[in-house]
Amino acid sequence: MSAPTISTTNMANKPHRSRHHGGGPGPSGSTFAKHLRRNLTAHGFLIGAVICFSLFSWYPMVREFLLAFQKTESGRTTWVGLANLSTVYNDPAFWQAWRNTLLFTVLALVLGFAVPFVVAVVLNEFRHARGYLRLLVYLPVMLPPVASVLLFKYLYDPGYGLLNEILGFFGLPAQQWLQDPDTSMLSVVIAATWMNMGGATLIYLAALQGIPGELYEAAELDGAGLFRKVWHVTIPQTRLILSLLLLMQVIATMQVFVEPFLLTGGAGPEGSTTTVVYLIYQYAFNFNNYGAAAALGLVLLVLLAGVSAAYVKLSRAEDE
Repeated sequence: MSAPTISTTNMANKPHRSRHHGGGPGPSGSTFAKHLRRNLTAHGFLIGAVICFSLFSWYPMVREFLLAFQKTESGRTTWVGLANLSTVYNDPAFWQAWRNTLLFTVLALVLGFAVPFVVAVVLNEFRHARGYLRLLVYLPVMLPPVASVLLFKYLYDPGYGLLNEILGFFGLPAQQWLQDPDTSMLSVVIAATWMNMGGATLIYLAALQGIPGELYEAAELDGAGLFRKVWHVTIPQTRLILSLLLLMQVIATMQVFVEPFLLTGGAGPEGSTTTVVYLIYQYAFNFNNYGAAAALGLVLLVLLAGVSAAYVKLSRAEDE
């Protein structure tokens, strides 16, 4: 009986198994080191972003929360509980600031939310010079806020302002745009809309260009005019963008500060343009009451967080 033989072919087909005997790292260690070197740059940028957010976003929020329940006098900090909230609540300017802020938000939504959408719909109909028109619309956003405010101060000037010159040309009486409590807030809203509408317009325009042209062709075959196409095609197709920008505009307008501060000095005639954020500014830098300023900021934060939570809940309900 002959001894069994081992085929060289079978040996060649068998996988070669190597053994590691002490010393160097195994495959898992080398793979980890390779991934670490590959992602070292990304980790570096991530760590930098986390540090920036920690220092300039998260830490101020935590610090504000603590200040809302503290009071500092002669360098000594003491816990006062809800005393700062009580001080803010009993201030007569508290409710006036909220009324003015809500009025600004409503007017800004009527103008600042609708006007950019209408401008985007009109720009979308143009077939030529689209780039120049987009630049023209976005130009106010690129201007420094101070320059824009100086422009509107010239337009609103009761003596030689351009708006009163136009009214006089048509035989209409001149208006005290920023000096009259009845028109000061509307004047601020118009200026803020012109200064900030460029970004929203370009976002709407990008969303409109993503709508399939077949939908408009089908609507035209059904005899739909421009208004019906916008109502039945454009708005449903851009519903997500519209709702998101609505939330962002509510949050932004509730924190308005720059426009009334630069146009009317903040308070305006008879306090007609005093907003919540300007009242926070007064508490902190005019009255040196940082606890009250933090308490009012905390109230605004809770309100805006509630609005955001309601938006998320409604969005999930619609998706389901």
